[in-house]
Amino acid sequence: MAHCLYQLNALGGTLAVRRQLRLYLAYGLGDAGTGLAATVLGFYLFPFFTEVAGLSAGLAGAMLMVIKVWDALSDPLIGWLSDRTHTAWGARLPWIAGAAVPLGLCFAAMWWVPYGTPGQRLGYYSVMAVLLMTAYTAMNLPYSALPSELSSSASVRTHLNAARFTGSLMAGFLGLTMAFSLVRLGAVGYARLGMLGGAMIAGSGLACAFGLSPFARSALRPAAHLDTVWVQLRRIAANGRFRMVLGLYLLLWYALQLMQTVSLLFLRVVLHLGDNWALAMPMVFQISAVLGLWLWGQVAQQRGRIPALRWGLTLWGVALVLALLLPPFPLGMGGVWQGLFLTLLVFTIMLLGLGGATAFLIPWSLLPDAIDADPDHPAGFYTAWMVLVQKLGIGLGILVVGFVLEWSGYLASQGVDQPDGAVVMIRLCISVVPGTLITLGLVVMRHWPRRSAQQI
Repeated sequence: MAHCLYQLNALGGTLAVRRQLRLYLAYGLGDAGTGLAATVLGFYLFPFFTEVAGLSAGLAGAMLMVIKVWDALSDPLIGWLSDRTHTAWGARLPWIAGAAVPLGLCFAAMWWVPYGTPGQRLGYYSVMAVLLMTAYTAMNLPYSALPSELSSSASVRTHLNAARFTGSLMAGFLGLTMAFSLVRLGAVGYARLGMLGGAMIAGSGLACAFGLSPFARSALRPAAHLDTVWVQLRRIAANGRFRMVLGLYLLLWYALQLMQTVSLLFLRVVLHLGDNWALAMPMVFQISAVLGLWLWGQVAQQRGRIPALRWGLTLWGVALVLALLLPPFPLGMGGVWQGLFLTLLVFTIMLLGLGGATAFLIPWSLLPDAIDADPDHPAGFYTAWMVLVQKLGIGLGILVVGFVLEWSGYLASQGVDQPDGAVVMIRLCISVVPGTLITLGLVVMRHWPRRSAQQI
């Protein structure tokens, strides 16, 4: 009898471990598709617009702003609708499953170069951007609201977000690997990148919905009768924790997006790296960011999320100082000096990835704390407004970057031979400006309340 009970307990423990593993794997798959899309779009869409589609840097910056602004404007509507979705699979899974295939198709269409003038192409990309980001938001926003509903444990929520961004960064690494092989083929290579990426995006979204289905049925759901939009907005505005998380997320994510937007320009124009090395460096960032997610997840579990944030941003700041001081590639010197330069560059990018992982992990692991303070628990609405403000800020910021680069004398037609003003501006955008933003992030969080050891 005792032996049978032991076997039953062991079986129960094994099933519990398998169930938890399925939860983390399925949730990680949900951000794999959108992570691949965001990474490839972030690193390659600006160069694609200027070097392949024939748009000026100003028009390319405006196009990126259109993408971010429409993405942001659709957030409150989809958050509001998902909070009011009532199905046997919960409020979020129907959105994830329904948007997966449209997102994959729109991603593929974004990398096609249509015939016509630059103005006609701009019109095509504007329409596709609206469709792409509508599908992106319909999938990613309900997905992002799930951790606060799947568990009330701060530890589980942190691990869910670690799994989420691990999937995102690994898929982003895969996307960068594909881009490394394909973009050198020009328009044909970009088109192939779009088709391959689109298939992966659709498949991962559907797999996530299937994997999470048993958990979503029993997850916490928004109140059956939610307050009006204006009442919810007033509660959100009065939520001090949400304001801090929102400010932190905006500052850190814009620092990352800014660096991502100008990274290839920095490597090619400022450091004079060849295409092979320049295209390989974002993959170093992705790998180190994945390692950083699990490093800061363990630190957060043992020491708290705010100490993990401080230590991570310190590493990030050290990397930014190195980026500011890095000299151009020593082309005319011996192999030893070139090897030392590449070693220092890889070390700098690894520090950026390790520190930058906090921008992925910490704000999203803190958001459920703010949602828990709201009696209606409208996770979709909170997530929507967090993402809306972030996207509007980033869209405006990237628009400014495009015009500032033009003002500094940058011309895509000149390749790597850019005027001194453009070189200085690119270096500032990869070092001093992000450094200022992450410092402000620490200032914003200085009054985050202390909680019990189980909740920090």
